[in-house]
Amino acid sequence: MAKLKDSLILKLILGVIVGLLVGLYCNENVIGLVNTVKFLLGQVISFTIPLIILGFIAPAITQMKSNASKMLGVMIGLAYFSSVGAAIMSMIAGYSLIPMLNITSAADEAKKVIPELIFKVEIPPTMSVMSALVLAIFVGLAVVWTNSKNFENVLVEFGNIMLAIVTRIVIPILPLFVATTFATLSYEGVILKQFPVFLKVIVIVLIGHYIWLAILYSIGGIVNKCNPMDVLRYYGPAYLTAVGTMSSAATLPIALSCARKSPVLKEDIVNFGVPLGATVHLCGSVLTEVFFVMTVSKILYGQLPSFGTMLLFIILLGIFAVGAPGVPGGTVMASLGIIISVLGFDEAGVGLMLTIFALQDSFGTACNVTGDGALTMILNGLFKNEVSK
Repeated sequence: MAKLKDSLILKLILGVIVGLLVGLYCNENVIGLVNTVKFLLGQVISFTIPLIILGFIAPAITQMKSNASKMLGVMIGLAYFSSVGAAIMSMIAGYSLIPMLNITSAADEAKKVIPELIFKVEIPPTMSVMSALVLAIFVGLAVVWTNSKNFENVLVEFGNIMLAIVTRIVIPILPLFVATTFATLSYEGVILKQFPVFLKVIVIVLIGHYIWLAILYSIGGIVNKCNPMDVLRYYGPAYLTAVGTMSSAATLPIALSCARKSPVLKEDIVNFGVPLGATVHLCGSVLTEVFFVMTVSKILYGQLPSFGTMLLFIILLGIFAVGAPGVPGGTVMASLGIIISVLGFDEAGVGLMLTIFALQDSFGTACNVTGDGALTMILNGLFKNEVSK
């Protein structure tokens, strides 16, 4: 069984390779079938996400007793300051590096159109991700406040049920979902035609991701008094899953599995911190968006936004990131209002922003997910003596 779990990372890599090849060499009929499978798998995964959040966060809160309210505030605060810190670092890099780059736009590059679905089976979630998060927090806190033992046992059992669904259904279908996602991207030509144009910018952003993760994990190691690699080395499958799915929410089952393998994290804190982080902690996406809006501003409008404008944008973006859904493009979609109102982008600017953001969205998501492990490690260091297991 352990050997099968260890092979997940190989299955994910194989899914990426197979998906790219299918997208490059298969005809319209095959891609139509692939897109249909992708849609169906995505519906299944999306349906389970709110239930996973409810099934893991609510019972985790009940196990923390009097520490629950305090941990919630600390985790949300950590997520906000991590996002703002990453954004400020990105802004400094933008002012330093963008003037030295010679980048041209390929927003009008022709792309193949994905064929229509052969059939469409919609599986609406029982509630939205944010509704599930709020419900989990409210129910968990209320159980603690009222000392409702019977309902606490129900929540614990529901958590076990959701763990079985994750282990037996969600995780096994993820490699296929990754393969179908990459197949459609490859068929569209998004990867091959547009990636070279923005290669320099994407490389800079990726380096920024790794620098910020190094900072977060270093802080986590200091606070938790452990080697950060005791958490980070288990996150390979979660990183690759995030690259393939472009969704923190869809990666949640794998992220939980990875964090639980760490010997330095307590189970209750993992069950609380990782699902909450998947919803409120989007440091990689924020870092990326800040650098990209500066790049797009330089390309289309001939100048970088002023320091004051960028600072206001970052402060607001951190708030929007906490409330953004952990789905593909969730951060940039949630913040379109301030991109237009604060930065003054027009339709062309918004269109180019969405295009360039989509090219690296998977890597920003991977940074978000991996960063959740660092925040959970910080949380563990702060509360490990007050949590039972």
